[in-house]
Amino acid sequence: MKCGLCLPHCPTYGETRHEGDSPRGRIALMQGLASGLVTASPVLQAHLDGCLSCRRCETVCPAKVPYGELLDAARGLQARSNPASGRLARRLAPWLSQASLRGLLRVLLKLAQRSGLARLARGALRRWASLLPAPDATIRVGSYQAPAQDLPVALFRGCVNDIAERQTLAALETLLRRAGFALQPAAAQSCCGALAQHAGQTALLTPLITRNVQAFAEAQHIVYAGSGCGATLREYGRLEASAGAFAQRVTDPHRLLLQHWPQGVALKPLPLRAALHLPCTQQNVCGGSDDILALLRKIPELELLPLSTQQACCGAAGTYFLNQPQMADQLLAHKLDELAALQPALLLSSNIGCSLHLAAGLRRRGLKVPVRHPLALLAQQWPDA
Repeated sequence: MKCGLCLPHCPTYGETRHEGDSPRGRIALMQGLASGLVTASPVLQAHLDGCLSCRRCETVCPAKVPYGELLDAARGLQARSNPASGRLARRLAPWLSQASLRGLLRVLLKLAQRSGLARLARGALRRWASLLPAPDATIRVGSYQAPAQDLPVALFRGCVNDIAERQTLAALETLLRRAGFALQPAAAQSCCGALAQHAGQTALLTPLITRNVQAFAEAQHIVYAGSGCGATLREYGRLEASAGAFAQRVTDPHRLLLQHWPQGVALKPLPLRAALHLPCTQQNVCGGSDDILALLRKIPELELLPLSTQQACCGAAGTYFLNQPQMADQLLAHKLDELAALQPALLLSSNIGCSLHLAAGLRRRGLKVPVRHPLALLAQQWPDA
C-alpha cells in the first residue's frame, strides 16, 4: 500500500526525516533490489542497515505488511551480493554459539571489570569501554516454596545473558522453582540465532534452530530470559518449517508467571522509585507488556514509572548499537533525558541488549541508576517461609 501511516512511528525516520529511512522508503528499496530495478550500492545498504528492526511499523500497519520478514529477506539478498554484509554477525557467531568460547568471554569480562578499564578509557575508546556490563551481583531469592504446579517449564538462557547475566539467570530459575514450576533441563541449547536472522545469514541460522529444537524436544513450555531471544524463538516456524511445533511452545515468562501466580504469595515491600523500559521486541513481537506491569505492581510500596518515550526504540536493537553507534546514541539520548528528569533508583528492562545499551549511556551521563531484569527484581522480593 505504501500509505505512510507508519512514518510517524518509525524511530529512524523521526530522526532524519529522510524517506529512505522510513518503512515505506525501505520497502521501495527492497522491491527495487529484488526486481533488479535498483542495484546494490553503499547508499542502499546504508538505508537498509539503518533500520532497527524494531517492527513498530507492523503494529500500526492497516494492511499488516510483514515488514520484519521482508527486511530479513532483503538482507539475505545483500549478504549474497556483498560478502562484507553481515560480517559482524559471522564474527560473533562462534563466540555466542559455543559454550566454551562463551566461558572464555566470561573470564575476559571479569578481568576487564577488575582492571577498571571503563574508568580509565578516554576519547573514542570511552564509548566502547562503557559498554562493559557491571559485575552481575548474586540475587538472594526468598525461601518460601509454593505448592507444586503440574506445569513443566524449560528456560532458554540466551547467549549474551549467559555471558553477562548468569546471576540473573540463576535467580530466574530459582523464582520459577519457588513458584511451583517444574524446571526441565535443556543443557545442549545454543544461541537463538537472532543476529544471524537479522543479518540475512541463513547458513549460520539453520544449525542453531536445529540444535535448539533438539535441546527442547521434551519441554512443554519454553520461556526465555530476554525478549530479543523470545522474538526469534517465536518465529522459528517461519524461519524453518520443521520448527513450527517448537515455536508454539514458546511463552513469555511474565505472562506464564502471572497466569499461574501461586495463591496467597505476597511479595516483600520495596519503597523506591523504579523506571520501566519496555523493549521493542517485548512490545511489538512477544507481547506481555501489561503482564510485566501487573507483576511489578505486586511489589508493595514500589513506585513504578513507565517511560513516556516507551514507544520509541532505545537504539540497542541487537548489534545496532555496535555497528550504528551514531544513530543508536541519538535515540538513546531521549531515554537518558527522561531518566535524568525522573531520577529513579532503579531501571528495569526485559532484554539484555537494551540493558547493556541503557546502562552504558547512564554511566557516560554520570547517572548512577542500576539496570535490572523485572523478574530479577521479583525474585529479590520473593517472600521467606
